[in-house]
Amino acid sequence: MPLHYLIALFIGLPILEFAVLIKLHGMVGFLPTVLLVFLTGIAGAALVRRQGVATLFKIQQEMNVGNLPAPQMIDGVMILLAGALLITPGLLSDCVGFALLIPMVREKIRFWLRDKLKEKIRSGHIQVNTTRPNDFQ
Repeated sequence: MPLHYLIALFIGLPILEFAVLIKLHGMVGFLPTVLLVFLTGIAGAALVRRQGVATLFKIQQEMNVGNLPAPQMIDGVMILLAGALLITPGLLSDCVGFALLIPMVREKIRFWLRDKLKEKIRSGHIQVNTTRPNDFQ
């Protein structure tokens, strides 16, 4: 990701979050706005904990039967990202965080990531080399 996109993200997103909070404050007042921010953080933390533990359990189950738990590991990363977004004060980050807690949304993102990876491999931007187990002896 080019540097100017990161700069825009780290400067623009907090400004946008702040503008939304100011607008909400103007509509409902200070106390409801603060309570909403705290409640989304608390509810989000509880949901992240619950889904995170369930995902860890699924990873263990897959590994116990000898399968690679790649989808569950990607879900775990998205749940971790959701947790970070939900404890960040702001309604836009909360919306994205809650969306990442919806299994169907995570599945769509996983398929999108898989397709992007396939595209990069086909175009030669990513090279995958494989070896047989006997090649190391």
